[in-house]
Amino acid sequence: MTGSIEDTYRNQPVLVTGGLGFIGSNLARRLADLGACVTVVDSLVPQYGGNLFNLAGYEDRVRINIADMRDIHSMDYLVRGRSYLFNLAGQVSHLDSMTDPHTDLEINCRAQLSLLEACRRNNPEVKIIYSGTRQIYGRPRRLPVDETHPPDPVDVNGVNKLAGEWYHLVYHRSYGLNTVSLRLTNTYGPRLRVRDARQTFLGWWLRQIVEGQTLKIFGDGEQKRDFNHVSDVVEALLLAGAHSPGGEIYNLGADEAVSLNHLAALLIELNGGGNCEWQPFPPERKAIDIGDYQGNYGRIHQALGWRPRVSLREGLCQTLEYYRQHWQHYWDE
Repeated sequence: MTGSIEDTYRNQPVLVTGGLGFIGSNLARRLADLGACVTVVDSLVPQYGGNLFNLAGYEDRVRINIADMRDIHSMDYLVRGRSYLFNLAGQVSHLDSMTDPHTDLEINCRAQLSLLEACRRNNPEVKIIYSGTRQIYGRPRRLPVDETHPPDPVDVNGVNKLAGEWYHLVYHRSYGLNTVSLRLTNTYGPRLRVRDARQTFLGWWLRQIVEGQTLKIFGDGEQKRDFNHVSDVVEALLLAGAHSPGGEIYNLGADEAVSLNHLAALLIELNGGGNCEWQPFPPERKAIDIGDYQGNYGRIHQALGWRPRVSLREGLCQTLEYYRQHWQHYWDE
């Protein structure tokens, strides 16, 4: 690798789709701090986590464009002249994908094709970094999960996110677009949607613990997950944009997977009190639960030098403090 992150992005025109959402807004803020010329595009569909407050204090440093990626004419215009495009827009709710599969298809497939077609026609030199998901693996056959694990999605969202990723790879192979995909695991941190459990169960737990509600754990709570703080995920995206060749896929992950019981106990400790209770899995959730999961991030570590640096304790402490200060902007967006 050559050149620093600062040198890579300084004064560069960058587009972030889903830029008013959780990861997108954290990335846009970091890019602005690096001196990039940042434009974010977001549809601000209420259910999907876009929130103008996520860019509070950066209104004069980041250009905001309210548009839907499915609008081909808007994307034809927005992709022009960009050096980097971070494609974070998507529908991420697993349950929503099962109750409204056509909308999930529209956002996670059709919108991705609109974006790629816009780049192919108007800016074939742009570097595109796509946010994929560990959900494509389904119920793991082995742990930790590396990139050779066969895809086996358990829900419509996993199927469509896999298709979205492969559109990016096909456009690299067929048209030479410079595309890279990162398969994200459970990401948490400031600006996560906490209004409901649509984005992650952890977002909902964060709201419940701050409000003094009882945390509800489905099953016996021994199912394990790995977690990445959003600042670590942003760093992975930036490294992929700066240094990865096109056509690559990388898993993110953590050094340790923890049980939901452990996670709940840690939240209660950091909050200075709280309660949890165990409930049977609702049938619709049980049908798409993947059991234990931990991602193997060895490939991105070897290629780009990335590893998670924020501990779960440190990250949760920081995140709780953020919502104690700014809850009024997130409870009812």
